[in-house]
Amino acid sequence: MNPAARRVQRIYLTLLLGNTLAASFIWGINTLFLLDAGLTNFEAFAANAFFTAGMVVFEIPTGVVADTVGRKASYLLGTVTLSVTTALYWMLWLSHAPFVWWALVSVLLGLGFTFFSGAVDAWLVDALAATEYTGSLEAVFGRGLVVTGVAMFAGSVLGGVIAQATNLGVPFLLRAGVLVVMFVFAAVVMKDIGFTPDRSMGPLKATRNVLVQSIDHGLRRRSVRYVILSAPFASGVGIYAFYALQPYLLELYGDPTAYSVAGLAAAILSLAQVAGGVLAPRIRGLFARRTTTVIGASLCSVVVLVVLGITSLFWLAVVFLVVWGFVFAVAGPVRQAYLNDMIPSKQRATVLSFDSLFGSLGGVFIQPALGRAADAWGYGTSLVIGGVVELIGIPILYLSRRQRDPADTDAVRGEAGRR
Repeated sequence: MNPAARRVQRIYLTLLLGNTLAASFIWGINTLFLLDAGLTNFEAFAANAFFTAGMVVFEIPTGVVADTVGRKASYLLGTVTLSVTTALYWMLWLSHAPFVWWALVSVLLGLGFTFFSGAVDAWLVDALAATEYTGSLEAVFGRGLVVTGVAMFAGSVLGGVIAQATNLGVPFLLRAGVLVVMFVFAAVVMKDIGFTPDRSMGPLKATRNVLVQSIDHGLRRRSVRYVILSAPFASGVGIYAFYALQPYLLELYGDPTAYSVAGLAAAILSLAQVAGGVLAPRIRGLFARRTTTVIGASLCSVVVLVVLGITSLFWLAVVFLVVWGFVFAVAGPVRQAYLNDMIPSKQRATVLSFDSLFGSLGGVFIQPALGRAADAWGYGTSLVIGGVVELIGIPILYLSRRQRDPADTDAVRGEAGRR
């Protein structure tokens, strides 16, 4: 890695560090926060579903921003939107606001995250190509997972401990503050490298063009199509499981007010993510094809969710939580590299946002459905049902494997962003 590429990587890792630290202050307590505000399980996960619905609605318009205004502009807009909406969340908690306000602000939170999705990864891949980096994308994405895992560990532990020492609202204020710091950092050091925004079209024509490009380079290419179509099942169940495990582990622990335990559980998950990020390139190297790694990790995830759902032992649940986090982290960089190697540079942010849109679409329907299952039969049963739902996406991934795209092997290593 030459000095220019190394600088790009450092900026990318710093962006991930700040974003994840800010987000993870509330990851260990978010469901507890919503329940403490007076929401039921169904309403809490419905609020999360409105968040993902916001991501679905705004993925394409914010993809237009990333491709026509710039990746940096998209990132800056994301930090501003998220810091404001996080503060609004805190105000809703203070006032025990009715559900309709939670739904509205959750949609706006989704808007904030869509400014990040696709844009940051696209910025990285294009900038690495422009600086003549010819190494493995899995290695860079794996380092990103290590950094986000460390940030998640620190943020989750601090968030849980701070909530225990003060109240559930303080971590949300910390999150808003870190996002302001990240805005300043990105404004100073982030530059669009290897990418020139196309401002020749107006917003409506650009939005229509993004939709067309998403279909042409996403759904019409079979190998990409099946990866995208599998996203709702893994992503929807993954989001639900992450947040449902907070109250479920406290239930197994026997103390529903032990917020620090919830934060510690999220921190343990982050350490598993660090291990997965470090080992992902090596595990990928054991197989001839990337899809083997991704499909194998998905199968492991299904099994772990079922075991988590039927166990009654806190320590055993924590062990399988580590396993779940590890296999999720191994699959992430490999799937990212596989998808990026199949997308032309000019449409990279667009198609990545389209992929994120489908993942969010799964969360819109799966989260409230599993939340209702938790109200009716308990968290354990809902996790077992979630494992069955995730299983649906595996045959779809296998269809992508059957296309035998060159990106499924090492054949295009180092060529991303040059088409």
